[in-house]
Amino acid sequence: MTTSAPIRGVIFDMDGVLCDSEPLIAEAAGLMFREKYGAPATAADFHPFIGTGEERFLGGVAEKYGVKLQPGVDKDRTYEIYLQLIPDRLQPLPGAHEFVAAARTRGLKLALATSADRVKLHGNLAAIKLPESRFDAAITGGDVQRKKPYPDIFLLAAERIGVKPADCLVVEDAPSGLQAGRAAGCRCLGITSTFDAARLRTAGANWIAADLAHAFALLADLAPA
Repeated sequence: MTTSAPIRGVIFDMDGVLCDSEPLIAEAAGLMFREKYGAPATAADFHPFIGTGEERFLGGVAEKYGVKLQPGVDKDRTYEIYLQLIPDRLQPLPGAHEFVAAARTRGLKLALATSADRVKLHGNLAAIKLPESRFDAAITGGDVQRKKPYPDIFLLAAERIGVKPADCLVVEDAPSGLQAGRAAGCRCLGITSTFDAARLRTAGANWIAADLAHAFALLADLAPA
């Protein structure tokens, strides 16, 4: 017996769900701040801005250190450093490949919805060897004006895969993403790769799992083969 109405689509966040890129993008951004501004930014400085898009990710830390960013230039440099860091270091999180394959086998529509730019999406998917063609749609922060916690990216993802938001499961690791998913009218699975379960439940997660490897029972329950 299912615990809720069946789902017809799954919308995956990327960072912290399919791969653990947060430490590497924080490392890249920290290197950019030290290289260009001499600001001693640490990984902890970036943590409050996870899932909000690279503009806010960099901008929030710039405010802390009194740095006046060149948004486009500094973001491009951060990505340049990041793409140099990820070969052989960025790995898929447990269950990522298998969960995507299982969802596809069940006939679900699949979307990827990340606040990051497309250059990061392409770099990450190449590094973890998960082809973009596995998804019916791939939405990035550049495709919407308002970033998470606004619902725009998930509403667009649901539209692109032709599934009503209420029939979609959003998989997220960040409170801002879960808030966005619930605001879009989706059900949400919170992954505890970045934030603890209590924080994710407060943000709106209907279900919690350590990673996608621990979420197969939920997939089977919500989307019987």
